Amino acid sequence: MGLFGLFASEEEKRKEEVRTGARAPDRTERKKCWEARDNFYKCLDKHNVIDSLKGDGKKIADQECAQENKAFEGNCASAWVTYFKRYRVADHQKKKTIERLEKEGANVIAVEGPGDVPGSKKI
Repeated sequence: MGLFGLFASEEEKRKEEVRTGARAPDRTERKKCWEARDNFYKCLDKHNVIDSLKGDGKKIADQECAQENKAFEGNCASAWVTYFKRYRVADHQKKKTIERLEKEGANVIAVEGPGDVPGSKKI
């Protein structure tokens, strides 16, 4: 970006606004973000990294997936980057918990909401 934003192209200015959250991304920008995220995830998978935010996972991600991470952070709003990185960890934990419960013989039950139980009213 140019000095005080005076010399930036409109495209660079828009990209920075999207990245900072000052402007919502359009369909094309969202697609670029998701592609960059998927490429970053592929790199993390290749190096068996779940959590790229802390510990050994962060160190490995910083060393082995720096290029993919740079593209991810450059093409997505910073809040989205944080969300997707945290979601990856939470999703992994959820899957591991389900696997553990299934091994322990837990029963699968249907979750019912309002209106599914006789006498209740839908909101």
